[in-house]
Amino acid sequence: MRFTSAALGLAATLGGQLAHAQAGNSTFHNPILPGWHSDPSCVRVEDTYFCGTSTFIAFPGLPLYASKDLVNWRLASHTWNRESQLPGLSWNTTGQQHGMFASTVRYHNGELYVICEYLGIAGAGGNIGVIFKTTDPFDDDAWSDPVTFLTDRIDPDLFWDDDGTVYVATQGILLQTIDMETGELSQPPVEIWPGTGGVWPEGPHIYKRDGYYYVLIAEGGTERDHAITIARSQDIWGPYESYEGNPILTNRGTDEYFQTVGHGDLFTDLEGKWWGVALATRVGPQFTHFPMGRETVLYSARWDEGEWPVLDPVRGNMTGWPLPPETRDVPGDGQFVADPDAYRFDAESPVPKHFVYWRVPRPGTFSMTDSGLEIVPSRSNLTGIASSLDPVMRGQHGLSFVGRRQTFTLFKFSVDLIFAPTEVGQEAGITVFLTQYAHIDIGVVLLESGLSLRFRTEGNGPAPPENVIPVPGNWTEKPIRLHIEADDPTSYRLSASSGCGKPIEVGTASSRRVSGATGSFVGSLVGAYATCNGAGQGTECPEGGVATFQRWVYTPVAQFVDEGVSIPA
Repeated sequence: MRFTSAALGLAATLGGQLAHAQAGNSTFHNPILPGWHSDPSCVRVEDTYFCGTSTFIAFPGLPLYASKDLVNWRLASHTWNRESQLPGLSWNTTGQQHGMFASTVRYHNGELYVICEYLGIAGAGGNIGVIFKTTDPFDDDAWSDPVTFLTDRIDPDLFWDDDGTVYVATQGILLQTIDMETGELSQPPVEIWPGTGGVWPEGPHIYKRDGYYYVLIAEGGTERDHAITIARSQDIWGPYESYEGNPILTNRGTDEYFQTVGHGDLFTDLEGKWWGVALATRVGPQFTHFPMGRETVLYSARWDEGEWPVLDPVRGNMTGWPLPPETRDVPGDGQFVADPDAYRFDAESPVPKHFVYWRVPRPGTFSMTDSGLEIVPSRSNLTGIASSLDPVMRGQHGLSFVGRRQTFTLFKFSVDLIFAPTEVGQEAGITVFLTQYAHIDIGVVLLESGLSLRFRTEGNGPAPPENVIPVPGNWTEKPIRLHIEADDPTSYRLSASSGCGKPIEVGTASSRRVSGATGSFVGSLVGAYATCNGAGQGTECPEGGVATFQRWVYTPVAQFVDEGVSIPA
């Protein structure tokens, strides 16, 4: 799919001709992008909707999802998908929640744009603004190298006015013009609206409608007090009138299952109906168990001429405007977000498009072979040593870890592992991974006492004891199958078996261990890892310890849409 200006004109014409053509309401369930999909921004191009979300230091980053029905979302591409786009930045980023913050996705003159800010670059001024563009959003390689700009604020918006002037609004809420070829910003930035008094006015989006410039923002911080507020002006530089009905969307002060609602964006469908997205967390008023972090939710909106927009409150079971006809006829080869995994890796298998790493990986760490997915161990284990002066031991040069998002409340995940360690400390396994300081692992490790199954965790809340069980002697003829299951929303059960044999439970852990704390911006991944736990020199482990993963299965079981209310997968 390549964009053309003629197609854009057709889309605009259809939007005008078909407005209000359908009758009746639809029902749907939130979240529409389940699992870690925070800070959404969406735009429609012709009959296809595109949404992007933030990814921090995960790589590839800034995923773009596509849908024609607002319900079934396919991964189209990753905007930041090659080290050469931003050479050296990933390995020079120290923080667990630095990297690619909230982006804005916009379409203009046949090209799709993603603007974002990358934070936490050691020794390089800390932050850098980036603008990527493409004419083919279903091809990773088609995304440009970025135009960069200097900024010390997050959450950039991108807005083209009728005269062709391009504006960037950022946290604050600050406004500047930008040269799209050079990245040069007008100086000084102008604060156009301070919000309604909530902390962290951020996530601005500008819309021009009925003679007004509207600025939609997030306020209150991205936890319990999160909200969406709005103001408008007849001059883009202000002054802006704050809507007396603010906030126009929030779940703060309620006992709703969906909390932290905020950071929204608005767009129209082909019928001219308004819709919006926002982030939300399925946590309820207890605010304790939320391993998937901030997710993307959908709601209907009404925006009558000359009036302020009215946004439907966010719930798990939603009623709204008629949805487009349900379809999965979306281009590309990416996975639909809510689909399972069922892979048997071999030399012909690509790494699945929705798999991600924690920072850009070291070259040669991951490869597909006739035996399966081979992972060369990293000296840093999943935690690393935060106090180390060696960036390798802090994990900055990439962990030997690859995973996919936990997208369902209840699920089953298992892999088949072939592993023959030769040095004490060599380990391979699977994990529920939030950050380097919050994860739940089951691994096969060579200890002084012999080959063992080991369960251990890092994270928030009470820590279950580490558990070590010798690998049974009769397990040597088959791959060891490692399992993680979420049987309820509050815990994980980790076990191991010889192939399809009866599993041995090795440990259980509360999902509090991977909820918030050091990972308040992100959400859990489930995946595979290999490490030599600090042995070796430089970036290299001692010889041996390469892990081979042959079979990878992620099976959704159920999605919770309210406290105690689930929908089968």
